[in-house]
Amino acid sequence: MTRSLPRIVTTLAALMLAQAAEAQTARFDSFSYDGRSQERVVVAPNQYRNPILSGYYPDPSVTRVGDDYYLVNSSFAHFPGLPIFKSKDLVSWVQIGNAISRPSQLDLAGRGLSQAVFAPDISWHAGVFYIVNTCVQCKGNFVITAKDAAGPWSDPIWLPFEGIDPSIYWEGDKAYIVNNRAPDETPRYDGHRAIWVQEYDWRAGKMVGPSTQIVNGGVDLATKPVWIEGPHLIRHDDFYYLIAAEGGTGDNHSEVVFRSKSLTGPFVPYPDNPILTQRGLAADRANPVTSAGHAKFVQTQNGDWWATFLATRPYAPERYAIGRETFRLPVTWSDGWPHILAPKTPIPFAAAKPRLPAQPRPTTPVTGDFAYSDSFDGKSLAMQWIGIRAPATPFHTLGVGGLTLRSRAALGDRQGVPAFLGRRQQHHIATITTRVTFAPRTDGARAGLAAVQNDESFLFFGITRIAGKPVVALYARDKAQADTLVTSAPVDPSGPVTLTIRADKGMMAFDYQTRAGRRTLLSNFDATLLTTARAGGFVGTVVGPYVYDPAAGTS
Repeated sequence: MTRSLPRIVTTLAALMLAQAAEAQTARFDSFSYDGRSQERVVVAPNQYRNPILSGYYPDPSVTRVGDDYYLVNSSFAHFPGLPIFKSKDLVSWVQIGNAISRPSQLDLAGRGLSQAVFAPDISWHAGVFYIVNTCVQCKGNFVITAKDAAGPWSDPIWLPFEGIDPSIYWEGDKAYIVNNRAPDETPRYDGHRAIWVQEYDWRAGKMVGPSTQIVNGGVDLATKPVWIEGPHLIRHDDFYYLIAAEGGTGDNHSEVVFRSKSLTGPFVPYPDNPILTQRGLAADRANPVTSAGHAKFVQTQNGDWWATFLATRPYAPERYAIGRETFRLPVTWSDGWPHILAPKTPIPFAAAKPRLPAQPRPTTPVTGDFAYSDSFDGKSLAMQWIGIRAPATPFHTLGVGGLTLRSRAALGDRQGVPAFLGRRQQHHIATITTRVTFAPRTDGARAGLAAVQNDESFLFFGITRIAGKPVVALYARDKAQADTLVTSAPVDPSGPVTLTIRADKGMMAFDYQTRAGRRTLLSNFDATLLTTARAGGFVGTVVGPYVYDPAAGTS
């Protein structure tokens, strides 16, 4: 018997090593979200509510096909990306797909969360939808197409020009791409950019003819305007109109307009620019909307014009964690120029609905509050679920018992894809809950809820093991390369644990429930590390299930 002991020890050691090398999984059998808008605005049945898409839905582009409207937003390095929405009334929008739905479409490896897929533009011609877009730090500008806006969308056709924010202008059977590029001179200052236009052969999928600079710098080059971007061309009466964002994506953001008798210019700026901005309003006003700009116009079947644009709703000056959102306002024409909002006029939360075919009136007041839940009992995840970068192979499965995640890279590992699936936090006041079953085998193994702004700014709240003992813990990463343990408490992981994050503007509380009862791990945690001003970047907070096992590596 004693002679076989070394063999037994060796076998046990091998089994332990194999177990350690095999990535741990965690099972989540529910997820729920209950959000409340900070501004208590009741909207009448003949009105709509701004924002029309709350939370991280920036850079909206809209187009009409017959009686249907389609909208697409930026998604940066989240996957799947480029969410597509459809509406009949420009008020109620339903997501119908994601234009970037296959990892093979774009190489997102190593991309920071605010890189990759910038401002898309959607249009339709001859039975085909087009999205022209930029993959920053990938391969540049590209076009994808689909016969159905819900997808599938094609692989990219890459375009050979520098810059960002391309959009397509259709004139008859010809297409032209307008975008932000470097000026045709040495830049005079940081943020000095220009707008260019060039014909696009949509049949051959290539640029043709000369590229022409049509705006240099912005409305008035002598004032050093910055970051002219998000351009769109339209034709109205006898003029071509170029609308574009100017002033950067912060509080100085604005929308400006130019016009010309020729598609290639010269484009003359409107004397009373900007046609939309929230700068100049009192910073301490109640329920402010800020950073408005990056608009696109759409004309209804009744001939009316509307602008869809981005803006933010900070809960305190320059403080918001939910990202840039999609708003909409009517466009009026006067003296040959379009107007969205008079200077120093706050963007309204409620406004009259478009004059469109009758739609069912809501049976309850539209407040902006909403809730949803997911029991993970379908054959696939709802299309609102997104992850960080694109996995080469799936790390999740759905089946009896819910959603199972298998450990991949750690959150914060920019070269990897973490086993994280989340949904946008769409309200500053929100309660987010999941129920997880997970017994950590090694120190550092963890599963629970993560709230993520980017690779250097996030929270983790869930089950882990510290010094050989299972605990429920809160970790924070605040513009850093490593996590900090905020607090922890012993927990019995032998059964499901319910985890709840309660967000209230800049503060968060963390509750957990086991068979022993419900407890609060921490109240009044300063969560401003999740705000854009502190974390940086262009995205919003995404919250959802996450698992990581340091003993298993990243595969």
